[in-house]
Order: sequence, then C-alpha cells, then structure tokens
Amino acid sequence: MATYLDRILLDHRRAAAADHRRLDRLLEQAAAAPPTRGLRAALAGATGLGVIAEVKRRSPSKGDLHPDLDPAALAADYEAGGATCLSVLTDRDFFGGSPEDLRAARGGCALPVLRKDFTVAAADVCDARIMGADAVLLIAAALDDAELADLHALAGELGLDALVEIHDEAELERALAVEATLVGVNQRDLVTFEVDTDRAVRLAPRMPAGIVRVAESGVRGPDDAARLAAAGYHAVLVGESLVTHGDPAAGVAALRAAGR
Repeated sequence: MATYLDRILLDHRRAAAADHRRLDRLLEQAAAAPPTRGLRAALAGATGLGVIAEVKRRSPSKGDLHPDLDPAALAADYEAGGATCLSVLTDRDFFGGSPEDLRAARGGCALPVLRKDFTVAAADVCDARIMGADAVLLIAAALDDAELADLHALAGELGLDALVEIHDEAELERALAVEATLVGVNQRDLVTFEVDTDRAVRLAPRMPAGIVRVAESGVRGPDDAARLAAAGYHAVLVGESLVTHGDPAAGVAALRAAGR
C-alpha cells in the first residue's frame, strides 16, 4: 500500500526526471548567490530551546491550515515572538507552498530559512540556494545511501546547512554515516501518519555530542516544548499549531519560554 510519502516522492522524482536544465549552469547560479544566514549556527547559539517556526498553508492530512497567509507578515510575527529560524514549505501540489513564499518570508525578517520540500536531485539543492534558502531538508527515508551522501555534500559545497530528517535508529545511523551535524527527528510515522510523541525522546540520547538536534511534528504547545528541551533538543520545528494560532508571535514566545 502506497504511503503519502510514496505518492509525493513519485511526483517529485517524475518532475526531476523531466527537468532538462543544465546542472552546470544551476551550480554557477547557486555559487553566485548572496551569503547565507547560518541556520545551524543560529540553533546552536540559541539561549534555551530554539524555535523553527513554519510557514505552512496546508497539509496532506489536515487540508487547509491557513491558505491565505501572508508569508512576509507571518515571518515578521514569528521573529517578533522570538523565533530562531523559519521553515517554509515550497511544495505546491501537496502543501500549497512555493518558492515565492520562501522569498517573501525571508524578505520579511532577518532569520535563517529552511527550504522545507522533498529534495531528490542535485537541481533541488541548487534551486534552494538560488531562491534564497539558508538550509535544505534531506529526508533519509526518501533517499538511498548514495543520494543522501551526494546531496548532503553538495549542500555543504554551496554554503547550505542540511537538516537530515530521520524517524528511527537505523536512519540515525545513516545520517551519522554522511557526517550530518544537524539532525531532525520527525515524530510523525510515514506509514500511518500518526504522531508518536515518545520518538524524539527515545532517539535523543543516541545522538553523539556535536549534533544539533531538532524535534519535528507533534509539538502542540509549551508542555511538549519543555519535554523536548529536557530531552536535550536544541530546537523544535513547529508548523500547524503556530499557523493556526490567533497570535503567532505569542505562540512562539510561549514555546521559547517553556524551553528555558
């Protein structure tokens, strides 16, 4: 039975196969992009628990969350609340995002920005750098070992931080094998789409020193943030509960306060 991730990846891999742009030209454009803002450094240097606040219009499981959001205004609200970084969905078909959302959000604040998308090819990494992202997401479950290693190395060569997303111990080993220093634990099961709030806590002590740890999905409020901070996480990545919050700045501030 195909999972939601299978369907999304099939769509992205088809798009990658149909992309006939010259990689050498994309690499030139990416290399010429302005300096990045340093997402990993911002998280490592945060006081208390950092918050990666997400610009997210919709999700495959919940449908529309905030389809008419203003990315620049929301980014400014997140920054005012004390967010450490931003995450911006750029997948159009499944999440309603776009590169334009990322550009607008980054232009509305001074925070480092993660391009949240399904990276499957070198061109995707180049595109992230060209559109202004400071970091790229690499989902271990979506990539084989060679792809994970190659895309992680390319991100570093282009000045991008790479957040390697894992779901279990085996994927953690794969992340460590490519010398990832920024690892996100997604608490959402990719088959059932259910959230396991013990997943991140279980995996935290298995990560060696030097890894900047990020907990993703299922962070509903300050209590969850406090638990993850106590487990040793540097940051939480939060989307749904913030974009649907009546006061996003206050929502971020509450998470930051709980993590102290």
